[in-house]
Amino acid sequence: MYIERVTLKNFRNYENKTVEFKDGLNVIIGRNASGKTNLLESLYCLGIGKSPRTNKYREMIRWDSDYAYIKVTLKKNRSTHTIEYSIDSQDKKRIAIDGIPLVKLSEILGMLNIVFFSPDEMRLIKESPQERRRFADISLSQQNKKYFYSLSKYNNVLVQRNKLLKESRDMRSLPEMLYGWDVQLAEHGAYMIGKRYEFVEKIQTFAKKIHLEITDGKEDLQLEYESNVQYGDVKEMQTVFFDKLRSNIEKDTNLSYTSFGCHRDDIAIKINGIDVRKYGSQGQQRTVALSLKLAEIYLFESEIGEKPVLLLDDVLSELDLYRRQKLMELSSGLQTIITCTDFDMDLPRNTVFIEKKE
Repeated sequence: MYIERVTLKNFRNYENKTVEFKDGLNVIIGRNASGKTNLLESLYCLGIGKSPRTNKYREMIRWDSDYAYIKVTLKKNRSTHTIEYSIDSQDKKRIAIDGIPLVKLSEILGMLNIVFFSPDEMRLIKESPQERRRFADISLSQQNKKYFYSLSKYNNVLVQRNKLLKESRDMRSLPEMLYGWDVQLAEHGAYMIGKRYEFVEKIQTFAKKIHLEITDGKEDLQLEYESNVQYGDVKEMQTVFFDKLRSNIEKDTNLSYTSFGCHRDDIAIKINGIDVRKYGSQGQQRTVALSLKLAEIYLFESEIGEKPVLLLDDVLSELDLYRRQKLMELSSGLQTIITCTDFDMDLPRNTVFIEKKE
């Protein structure tokens, strides 16, 4: 799988721009604020269906326009495909694959698989559990459309349950009113927890090996999914989930939100037994983030039979020479698109220069 070209119209700072790519290493060079990140954002949108930077689609529209349009041509399984993505000032979006409009966002997932890494991805290690859940959810949604469906349903039901907890004044009838929501939360939540457990176990296999290589065998990386529901038979997990929701109704009413569920789970990340989320140095946290993103590449290949496209947004400046070399070595064999202000590594590549718009 690799991207052949992208065409942008009225997207961010681009009025009309087409960029050609090649399989292998592609280097996007330009000054700061020239639009390099915007270019990667457009590719991410066509892989995931939304921006990694904003939930407001109109922010991606060029300031003097009322719509934005992105078109990508890619090679996949020896066939050529197109993905088109348009948004308007009313936050409405339209997506089409090979000219056929999509009814659901989930239909785009898996068409163009993306692994995205930027300096902001350090949040994966050092910030809240939400960032680590997001990492797992995005990767799993690309690999498994059923997971994306359960994630969407779970989030929608959670909003409705929390609204009821906050607004209800009749405590006697509240358990009955919550029953239907609790059944759905338990069903989708148990499935998600099971898949997350499996995801963490699988990606750890690759991440541990990569991390040992990057650190010359000095640091042993361990991952563990943290949940109040133990991994097991999905029906048993569903029962545990449901019972816990029911026993927490009074507590949740006092809090005005749902205090139990997979929306509160986390992924433990340790180096030689020490929690790197709390006690790791900045260098260790950066190396772990890099190991996890590279491991995601191999997990994609293992699960779906092909490697994704790797997007690296201005990460080389954050790494020392040794880690830059390791990154290039470990990402060989797939299409890699890097943005930077300069590139001093002697490697075969396709170079694209982006001029800053004054």
